[in-house]
Amino acid sequence: MRYAIVNGTKTEATKGLKGICPSCRSELIAKCGERKINHWAHIGVRSCDPWWEPETEWHRTWKSNYPVEWQEVFLTDEETDEKHIADIRTSHNLVVEFQHSYLDKAERTSRERFYKNMVWIVDGTRLKRDYPRFLKGRENFRNTNMRGIFKVDLIEEVFPENWLTSSVPVIFDFKVLGTIDNINDFRNLLYCLIPVRIGRYAILAEIPRKAFINASIDGSWSLRVQEFIENLTQPKPERQNQIPEPQVQVRKNEPSHYFDPRKNKFIKKRRL
Repeated sequence: MRYAIVNGTKTEATKGLKGICPSCRSELIAKCGERKINHWAHIGVRSCDPWWEPETEWHRTWKSNYPVEWQEVFLTDEETDEKHIADIRTSHNLVVEFQHSYLDKAERTSRERFYKNMVWIVDGTRLKRDYPRFLKGRENFRNTNMRGIFKVDLIEEVFPENWLTSSVPVIFDFKVLGTIDNINDFRNLLYCLIPVRIGRYAILAEIPRKAFINASIDGSWSLRVQEFIENLTQPKPERQNQIPEPQVQVRKNEPSHYFDPRKNKFIKKRRL
């Protein structure tokens, strides 16, 4: 965990400190060293949340885009009293979960049901083959009439299989840490797998990193996704009770004049 409660304040781990877990109220100790990033740990217990995973600098870098009060928010299901830690929960009730390690479909589904209004950010470089596979699959992306939106056949050849049936948007981040000098490098963008299929095609959106962060902060992300999916899935309106447009008849190779024997000359034809 990044934060514990120390003297009533949300505090990052510093060597020698002790704090209180905001969820279970048990004592936490600060773990600070060279091998792992500074974090809080329960005494004798791995974590009070079975969904929690050890954090990397990638997690922390993403979390730092959001206010401290939105980070590591403890949520409770009012019906079941089930409790979990959301990586980010905005003031607009959007949960953003950052996932580096492998997550099986059963647990992924459980988290989506618990958090409901959420989006995944997935480390696209967990395995060495992940980014090369994406680059190879990208060659077959089909453009649509919307900029940055693609139809993708055989999506299982582009992304890890355990993310393909998610009920919420899944965003893949291939940049991870560091900077990339080439502004046209594909890794500068995020790739959002939309939770809808059009026939056999998956729908993928290219999103500038800053655009996603801003939309998730200002509250527009969920509405934009909902409207986009509705536009994709709504049937096209049938053209009923409309006046048909006049059909233009084209007459090919027809002379424009005719010969009048009474006047002994050619007369221009009138158009009908």
